[in-house]
Amino acid sequence: MQPRLDYYTASPAALKALMLLEAANFDLGVDKPLMELVKLRVSQLNDCAFCADMHATEARKNGESDRRLHSLVVWQDSTLFSERERLALAWCDAVTLLDRPVMAGDLYERLCAQFSEREVVDLTVGIATINCWNRMATSFRKQPAA
Repeated sequence: MQPRLDYYTASPAALKALMLLEAANFDLGVDKPLMELVKLRVSQLNDCAFCADMHATEARKNGESDRRLHSLVVWQDSTLFSERERLALAWCDAVTLLDRPVMAGDLYERLCAQFSEREVVDLTVGIATINCWNRMATSFRKQPAA
């Protein structure tokens, strides 16, 4: 699949705004290894090959096991993830897949039992940010390096 255009050069102002949002993610109150799993999971849900490759590579560099990375696509049926991780991933799925009810069952209440209010907001901002990047990369067919 051929990329459509280089969105960084096509609209530097738009990408500057997106980069500012990305930079704000560095100060979010969610631990980095969990956030990397979330970014990878969102990228899987959005069929974003470029971002999935990037975040799997980054997670691996930061010590994430191949076993957990391979199991992320079926996290609901895996025992490799903690309760806190499972709740973050469930929230990730709910916030990303907007055609499903975000507050399915008692997900929000269970999330709030494991995460502070700030962490819930920060997690949601992180999910929204990677969704934005995924939409850019998939719309313009950005591909992982060979």
